[in-house]
Amino acid sequence: MGPGNRPLDMEWLEDFLALAETGNFSRAAKVRFIAQPALSRHIRSLEEWVGVDLFDRSAHPVALTPAGQRFRPLLEDVLSGLEAARIKARAAHDEAAAGLRFAATHLLSLVFFPGWFSRLEQTLGPRTVQMYSNNLEACEDLMLQRSVQFLLCYGHPEVPGRLEAAGYPVGLIGHDALVPLASTRTGGQPLWRLCAPADEEAPVLGYHASSGLGRVLGACLRPEAQQRLHDHTVFTSHHAVVLKAMTLEGRGVAWLPQSLVEAELQDGRLALAGDGDWSVPLEIRLYRQPAAMTAAAEALWTEVVSRSSSP
Repeated sequence: MGPGNRPLDMEWLEDFLALAETGNFSRAAKVRFIAQPALSRHIRSLEEWVGVDLFDRSAHPVALTPAGQRFRPLLEDVLSGLEAARIKARAAHDEAAAGLRFAATHLLSLVFFPGWFSRLEQTLGPRTVQMYSNNLEACEDLMLQRSVQFLLCYGHPEVPGRLEAAGYPVGLIGHDALVPLASTRTGGQPLWRLCAPADEEAPVLGYHASSGLGRVLGACLRPEAQQRLHDHTVFTSHHAVVLKAMTLEGRGVAWLPQSLVEAELQDGRLALAGDGDWSVPLEIRLYRQPAAMTAAAEALWTEVVSRSSSP
């Protein structure tokens, strides 16, 4: 093994600086709290790693060779950089530990989380937050991997997910509903109706099967509506916002969360394509890790529990 390929022990570097500072093997060993023979071996091993002598042992006190003189300031810079890196890494760890880590499904991270969390902060005070926004399956993965402390998502009592099976605590923090919507004709009437004759049946804009809203629709719509989904879906997406845009373009009927479309219902750009029998109620849920969390996370959960009830 050549000198440049030898393993390097960080202790050797500190021993080098101690000897360069004291000029005496015995005093350097005392500074480093090791035996003098051990320090001598370390210095020799470092010189073998570098490939040249770093100290002139014939001098009294021991002096750095020209190579050692060049090596010393560079080594001090390296060790200072490592210490700075250690401090920054610990600070980042402490900051992350003090902050809050959420996974949230796409829509709730946009339309629900900002206002909900702002209300919590009025009681808890400001908090550092890391938000991971994705489809429900990916968010569940983050929770099961313990990468986040909380998961914000839609749910329904008849559609248990993987976190229920794993015993994750959950709080009910809001309500919504999936309602069938279509763009409007002149006069405000829906372009498509779910109760239209068979030759006028509306194309359906649906959710991908791995999305949380797709799971709810697939399990909770009445049989007639399930058949419509099966037979007439012409477009699918993970994102309710995408389905909303397609609906506004007149491409078909989509079941959208009512909270997402309040403005469009008010101004008449969207209208209900079916009565209440075609709608599905939704719960807005917050799951937490079952194990003990940081003080900040536990404080948030305590506040959530005080304001909500279990589904």
